[in-house]
Amino acid sequence: MSLPATKQRDKTIRAAISTYGKRLFRFIRSKVPTNDDAEDILQEVWYQLSRVVDIASIEQMSGWLFQVARNKVTDSYRKQKPDLIEDYAYENEDGALHLKDILLAEVPTPEMENLKEIFWEELFGALEELPEEQKNVFIWNELEDQTFQEISDRTGVNIKTLISRKRYAVRHLRSRLESLYEEFITF
Repeated sequence: MSLPATKQRDKTIRAAISTYGKRLFRFIRSKVPTNDDAEDILQEVWYQLSRVVDIASIEQMSGWLFQVARNKVTDSYRKQKPDLIEDYAYENEDGALHLKDILLAEVPTPEMENLKEIFWEELFGALEELPEEQKNVFIWNELEDQTFQEISDRTGVNIKTLISRKRYAVRHLRSRLESLYEEFITF
């Protein structure tokens, strides 16, 4: 690329940032939860623009930028980590104690054994309240340690759909079992 072409390219990028920067940020911000997320995605858009070899070939700069922004927002949702029940840990005097630790722990006292049995009963009761698809995904992923890819391969359901179903299940279980969590904390 010649020096005049490089200067023109840089000028085009600066003009795009100046002209579309604020609108693009507002557009992205309306689709993501935080300003930080929006700023990160906006930076990815500018980076992608800077990587275009022949900027003059972009016929409609605003359309191109907003399409890239839409794609980056979609990508950010795909990359989000699914809710895991282990993410809802609480701290006791010995450190973090996870739900899975409670459910699978060796039980040293009769009181703890009783509490564990109650927890299992409440968990399965809460699971029965869920739609079948959400319940199955939760059980397969959390209790049977199957990956989303394995579940998808077996059921033919898109991984993103499976993650969404599990997220709803975890939210329901977390809400439904919150009082039981409190009992474990005080135990």
